[in-house]
This record gives sequence, C-alpha cells and structure tokens, in this order.
Amino acid sequence: MLNSMREARTPPEVVVHDGLENCPYLPGRLSRLPMRYPLRALSRSEMDERLAAGDRRQGSFLYRTACPGCQACQPLRIPIATFRPNKTQRRVWRNGESLFRIEIGEPTVEPRRVELYNLHKRQRNLARGESSIDEAGYSAFLVDSCCETIEIRYFIGTELIGVATADVGRTSMSAVYCYFNPAYSRHSPGVYSVLHEIDLCRKWGLVHLYLGFYIAGPTRMAYKANYRPHELFIDGRWELQDSG
Repeated sequence: MLNSMREARTPPEVVVHDGLENCPYLPGRLSRLPMRYPLRALSRSEMDERLAAGDRRQGSFLYRTACPGCQACQPLRIPIATFRPNKTQRRVWRNGESLFRIEIGEPTVEPRRVELYNLHKRQRNLARGESSIDEAGYSAFLVDSCCETIEIRYFIGTELIGVATADVGRTSMSAVYCYFNPAYSRHSPGVYSVLHEIDLCRKWGLVHLYLGFYIAGPTRMAYKANYRPHELFIDGRWELQDSG
C-alpha cells in the first residue's frame, strides 16, 4: 500500500510498504519494517547520513526497524581505525589472501550468480519456507539500488565461488549481502569477505563498515559481535561495546 511522505529528507522518500509480518529472526514475534523509496539516487554523503541513522538498504528501498514492543535488532558498525582482528580472523585473512582472487565491479545478474545464491541458501538452511530466487528476484534484491553499490567477486582459480554486495558512502561502507559455494566453507569465505571490506575501507579512507542488524543470543546475526571493537545503535546513539 502506497503511503504518504514520512519525514522531511533530502531527497524526499515515499513509504511504499508498512505492515506487520512474522519476524524472520525471532520466532513468535512480529516485525515492522517500513520500506521507503527515495525519489532519486542518493549521493555518497546522503547514504552516510542514512546509515548513521540506522537505515539498511534492500534493492531500491531503505528501511529501519519499527517493531512493536521489541528492540532486539540493533544496527552494528565497525570503527575502521580501531578494529583489531582476533586470532581466528588473522588466520582466515592469511589463508584467504593466498587463496582468493578478487574482482570489484558493478552488481550483475546472470545464471551462475543466481545458481550460487540459491545453493548457498539451501545448503546453509537459511531459506526455510522460501522458494528459490530467479533472475528477476535476484536483480531486485542485489542489483537494483538507490545508491552507489559495488560487487566484490571471489574466485579460486577461474571458478567464481562467492559474491559480496556493498554500498559505498563518502566516509562509510555498508555490507549488504554475501553468498558463497558451501563446498568452500572450510575457508570461511564469509569471514574473509568482512575482513576484505574492512581492508577496502582502510585503503579508501572510509571511517566505518556497517554490518547491518545484530541480535544478541543464539541467532544467525550474533557472529557480527566477533568483529571488535564495534558500536551498536541504541536509542538513537552509537555506543562503543568492546574496546578490546
């Protein structure tokens, strides 16, 4: 259902969906994620502002949580200047640097990417109740965008084994999504991808890497707290959670 303008923003945004749904992360809870459509593409600085306010992007839309009676999802970001990898992350980085060949370009949809995306979802059991995505769905999720977006491609030899999508602002980067062939899980491509994005931030002079929503406890979002130090967006403010 098309709603009116929500808040005064530059550029203006239209709320195109706003309703209650079953929470995809916490069983038995309801979620509310109003989806907002910017009336033009965002500049890098405008994207920085959205990220700093707790926004995430999906396709051409922006959203943040507005769930009734629940604040379990908290945006998490890594301060690049102070990040220190732990022992496991250092091992994954060394192995990945010797193993992966990397390309960076514009997001693309083609059969191999769609096949790899669906394989990742099925094998890691993250798509309970979901059907496989087709090229149109893939494009709407990972190619369409309202800001500057890059695709990071991971190869072993000539084989594409993983893809990460990230949004780039003037001072920040946002990790949107990463998928990979589960046959290479022993190399921890997901961990390496986050470390590579941190490395890109350093090289490009960016201040923060946003990792999306963090949920404490035994959820599939809890891994994000392993990147330290990090900040959580709590009650409208970014708060440092771990200095070690």
